[in-house]
Amino acid sequence: MASNSLLLLTLSTLLIFTVSGRVITTTTTTSTSDLVSDGVHDGQGGILRLNPFVSAEEPEACEQSYGFLPCTNTALGNVFLILVYGYLMYLAATYLSAGSELLLEILGPGLVGGLLLPILGALPDAMLILVSGLSGSVDVAQDQVSVGMGLLAGSTVMLITVIWGTCIIVGKCDIENSVAIDNTDTKGFSLLGSGVSTDIWTSYSGMIMAVSVLPFIVVQFPQIMHSDSGRHLAVLLGLIVSVSLLITYCIYQVLQPKLQKRRLAFAKHKHVRSRILKYLKMRALGRLMDDQGQPNLEVLGKLFNSIDVNGNEKLSHTELRALVLGMRLHEINLKEDDAVEKVMKEFDSSQNNEIDFNEFVDGIGKWLEEAKTTTVNAPLAGPDTLKYIHDYYEETKKQHDLLGDDAGDDEEEGVDDPRATTIKAILYLITGTLIAAAFADPLVGAVDGFSAATSIPSFFISFIALPLATNSSEAVSAVIFATRKKKRSASLTFSELYGAVTMNNILCLSVFLALVYVRGLSWDFSSEVLVILIVCVVMGVFGSLRTTFPLWTCFIAFALYPFSLVLVYVLDYVFGWS
Repeated sequence: MASNSLLLLTLSTLLIFTVSGRVITTTTTTSTSDLVSDGVHDGQGGILRLNPFVSAEEPEACEQSYGFLPCTNTALGNVFLILVYGYLMYLAATYLSAGSELLLEILGPGLVGGLLLPILGALPDAMLILVSGLSGSVDVAQDQVSVGMGLLAGSTVMLITVIWGTCIIVGKCDIENSVAIDNTDTKGFSLLGSGVSTDIWTSYSGMIMAVSVLPFIVVQFPQIMHSDSGRHLAVLLGLIVSVSLLITYCIYQVLQPKLQKRRLAFAKHKHVRSRILKYLKMRALGRLMDDQGQPNLEVLGKLFNSIDVNGNEKLSHTELRALVLGMRLHEINLKEDDAVEKVMKEFDSSQNNEIDFNEFVDGIGKWLEEAKTTTVNAPLAGPDTLKYIHDYYEETKKQHDLLGDDAGDDEEEGVDDPRATTIKAILYLITGTLIAAAFADPLVGAVDGFSAATSIPSFFISFIALPLATNSSEAVSAVIFATRKKKRSASLTFSELYGAVTMNNILCLSVFLALVYVRGLSWDFSSEVLVILIVCVVMGVFGSLRTTFPLWTCFIAFALYPFSLVLVYVLDYVFGWS
């Protein structure tokens, strides 16, 4: 961060002291069209001559941001300004990301991870959208607001096409039995044999991203109905829906860790049941159920006696613990003592901390009935084969894996100095916010200036260039994290991408719609909205319907990026959409 601070100071100094002026030369040439009196001498030495390479008719002067930052009307000059201001916005995003991660280490994933992190991640984009509609008169704002829409669309499309596809490539592992194996990449660039796997929570994030486009549909409804009336009201309704979704999404993010822990605990317990049933089936000298589909008392009696080491016709905690020791429960991050407590609580109907034979039979009978009703192929399995026990085991194992139990992957490390870390995090957040607030308006002005100098629509400039500045930190972090080649890292990577797009669709859109409504601007972004809808719905549904993504899926994502640009151009400049 020290090098970033030094570079920030250098760039700021360069911008402040960079000035432009008119080149003049002293001359004795008497071309009257280029002569200007210096106001002091009337003789031959008192004449100033304009640079002959500059037109005598000066172009309209550019407007400096804050009255001192440099400006230009030339294309190359605006490219330079876009690069400088874009890098400053990248620094702002980097500081905000660093501060957010430090706060997450201190306060945990609940309120910070669910509410603060998504908002701070979308802050640079929101700042640029805000200033694009606040500048100057209504006519100027209407002209510049296309920069905000270009950023909104470009950021969304880039994250779930280019970055999404790149994460598939760098994070790919060998796929076996429809699941990517962690840290195993021996099949090269096999389109079907390599890819990434995620947990079920990532699929939920993809589904939420697809739903988050609802405000776009609401605000676009008058155009869909080919009506010129009610557009301002549609913007208000879209704003209300967007804010409502934002609040709902933040609440879900805050509660998600608790929901995830509960579902994971339940899945672990079901997996313990299936393991015990499978273990008993392997040890049993006969069928666990008789021909009538009832528990086989003779076989279960032998199993009970083999577990009852002291022969007191009661199963204690110690005897149950000996039963589960050989089941390798560490594979599901569940301690043997926890498994014993769960089994004891479920079997011990008398609540005397012991299990007698009748309680043992009743408990095993309930588990077998659950196995038959849970397994898809249960109607085909009879009491002779008990195939459903194996199917039940595989099903519970799959459910547990989909929930992404990562408790054993990384040990949580405490923060050495919480007070110093908190101060450092706050300073990062303040610095990032100030930089974003200070240079958002100059960046929008530079994009608008480049558009005027080159006659390239500002939407396409902001669509391509601005997301590289505001989302670079997020994108680089996602790609680096994906290179760990683990299911957990892939799940977090794609969840972050889906979450960032969701915040674009609700938080940034809320800011955009508020500007349009308050300033009375026109909503003429039909083609841009269509692009966002297509990309978000396609990738959202695609991501929610599967948890394993072979390598070939990255080409679908990559193809959507140029498709989006071409679609907007064709609809706007060939068919004349607005």
